Amino acid sequence: MVAALVAGGVDARAGLVARFGPGEVAIFYYPWYGTPSRDGAWQHWQQHDNAPPAQIASGWFPIRGAYSSSDPAVVRAQMHEIASSGVQTVIVSWWGPGSVEAGRLPDVASAARAAGLRIAVHIEPFAGRTPTSLEPQITALAAQGVTDFYIYDSTKTPDSEWRALNGRLHGVRLLANTALPGKAEAGGFAGFYTYDVYIYDGSSFPRICASARLHGLVCAPSVGPGYNALRATGDTRIRGRKDGATYDNMWRSAVRAAADIVTITSYNEWHEGTQIEPARAVGPPYASYDGAYGRFGRSAQLAYLDRTGYWVNRYRERMRR
Repeated sequence: MVAALVAGGVDARAGLVARFGPGEVAIFYYPWYGTPSRDGAWQHWQQHDNAPPAQIASGWFPIRGAYSSSDPAVVRAQMHEIASSGVQTVIVSWWGPGSVEAGRLPDVASAARAAGLRIAVHIEPFAGRTPTSLEPQITALAAQGVTDFYIYDSTKTPDSEWRALNGRLHGVRLLANTALPGKAEAGGFAGFYTYDVYIYDGSSFPRICASARLHGLVCAPSVGPGYNALRATGDTRIRGRKDGATYDNMWRSAVRAAADIVTITSYNEWHEGTQIEPARAVGPPYASYDGAYGRFGRSAQLAYLDRTGYWVNRYRERMRR
């Protein structure tokens, strides 16, 4: 049953509290990985001239190796890990009708719900995406129980077009990808999220969430452990993990801001090095989580998942006050 929410304004914030009590934690999830044995070809692990399974498009190496997102056992295990950390919602990357990600969404949603998790959809900037073209897609997904939609690169489309769409939709919430509450309000969005953990280090979270409250918007800033996309894209920009200090600092700011939703970038965006999914030490050129929170070896593989649980508890304590 689709929750009876109003997209936008004070009603969106009231709907949030009615569903979750104080605070929600959601995590971005990517179902786009593939292997020849399951999917007919490598998907994503090979980008930027990498040669999986030994060489992959990431600065870290998953504990599961170069896996397939169509493998039910992998997806079940991932959803269990996410639920065990205290996260409530999985925000699944979606690249439009007919995409690999859209095809995998039902299985991901089934595994997530079996683990006690909600599903939201991260609408990516696929070719031909417009607010008008999204309306039937959002309506169809809402009929399957999806009520929250995060719109990546929303600011590249005129506010008036988003406002028209948001005015026609009922029973769902759309969140804009921006750090500007006024921009989200101009598009008629229910709220906003930042996503990018290289540009946004958390220092602005208290200010933007205070502004969101004045505008009646849901504030959903994004926290993450760091950023390093060099092996996957050649991007030389890096936000180091600092043995967990980067993640802690962003979480601390989100808690201080009393964010309505804390969004985590990410569970498994291995290309950009924002993942908290377990990684194993295989040696250069791949980094490991060794040293994070003083942990090494097998214990370090789970360091960021376990730390997420710590911060989820701190956040909920703050929101209950």
